[in-house]
Amino acid sequence: MRPMSPVQLASAICVGGIVLASSVPTFLRNLHGSRFVEATDGIAQIAENAVSYSQDKELAQAFPPSAPLTPAEVPHGVAVTDPPGTWDHPTWKALGFSQEHAHRFSFAFDSANDPSRFWFTARAHGDLNGDGITSSFELTGERRPGQPAVVLPEMYVHREVE
Repeated sequence: MRPMSPVQLASAICVGGIVLASSVPTFLRNLHGSRFVEATDGIAQIAENAVSYSQDKELAQAFPPSAPLTPAEVPHGVAVTDPPGTWDHPTWKALGFSQEHAHRFSFAFDSANDPSRFWFTARAHGDLNGDGITSSFELTGERRPGQPAVVLPEMYVHREVE
């Protein structure tokens, strides 16, 4: 095999640089974007479990009480593993929700009522790159008199890949 000429070597380096320049940003964007799947899957699970919880319950007890942001401090640019007891709040237990593996988001559950409907909001907040700016995801559900509980179709997203 004969060695590459300087022109062939320069061409190979140029082609390699072009491939890297076009693929690395896409890879990093997809990697960063895939991290928000944790948030969307988490709030979807909370919402589905809240709807299931509501079945066969009186309207006034349609959803469990609100649960605070858990863990209380949003992870900053790293995945965290929670100490035992972090997810022991009665609402998390009623909804069958916890984060048993390392995660990058904190979750909250808010429930409220008025005479015409009872509703909840499942929230996730994360600071994926540690810059102090959080991504927020919310999913809402409701139960009206004489109707089963439902998850509303729109998800609120603010700075999904901050």
